[in-house]
Amino acid sequence: MEYVTLSNNVVMPKLGFGVFQIPKDICEECVLNAIQIGYRHIDTAQSYFNEEEVGNAIAKCGIPRTELFITTKVWIDNYGYDKTKSSIETSLIKLKTDYIDLVLLHQPFGDTYDAYRALQDLYKEGKIKAIGVSNFAPDRLADMVGFNEIPPHVNQVEVNPLHQQVKAQENMIKRSVQMQAWAPFGEGKNNMFQNPVLTEIGNQYHKSVAQVILRWLMQRDVVALAKSIHIERMKENFDIFDFELSQDDMNKIAQLDTNTSLFFNHQTPETVDWFLNLIQDRKNKI
Repeated sequence: MEYVTLSNNVVMPKLGFGVFQIPKDICEECVLNAIQIGYRHIDTAQSYFNEEEVGNAIAKCGIPRTELFITTKVWIDNYGYDKTKSSIETSLIKLKTDYIDLVLLHQPFGDTYDAYRALQDLYKEGKIKAIGVSNFAPDRLADMVGFNEIPPHVNQVEVNPLHQQVKAQENMIKRSVQMQAWAPFGEGKNNMFQNPVLTEIGNQYHKSVAQVILRWLMQRDVVALAKSIHIERMKENFDIFDFELSQDDMNKIAQLDTNTSLFFNHQTPETVDWFLNLIQDRKNKI
């Protein structure tokens, strides 16, 4: 495993196992399998509706809590100082832990300022070891860094070979914020797994396209979250620490960047409207 050290000296595994869209009925087994393979960084969220299953796996896995790095994210509807604090107390119960290694604000909408104040206070109390944001564009991140006592330690954003976020990473490095990648494979969009450049590079090292992408992120010092419900794919995604891409490989991958999200642009009013509908949908599932 490779690691990064956050601006507050918390050590974070570079490769994590994400549980987005993993159904509740198989999530516990998937997390247990991932931990058995060697993953020590698990990423969940309040809006994934599987924190409790992740907590069950944490309790059963037999690995000391101090060796695990657990991330969760506060959902938009739980923003606001009191609601955020209360929601994290609930997450602690579901995750069956006395502290959470990293808590992020999941989206850059709503009452982010009071929600972030709650994260800061829980951080001071020791219930959270690191705090941050997710999907914050460079200007919004600069705002959060500049006007808070404790700046975000992490910003989790979409990063993949077709949307590389180079300028965004430069901004994060300038402000001592760690970049973390969700959807590193772009969920297979735009034939990512059949991309000829990534396939050719993989063939050189007898590695899959997924392994090439994760290795590329490791070498950019981007923390990556890989998700799979299949144990063989979990093993494959974890098997990325025995090779290194050449600078020529890195340059070829850099040419794939389209500077365009494969999912949505958080800075458009249409995306805000979409999330308003998503908030209501999430309420209906509770």
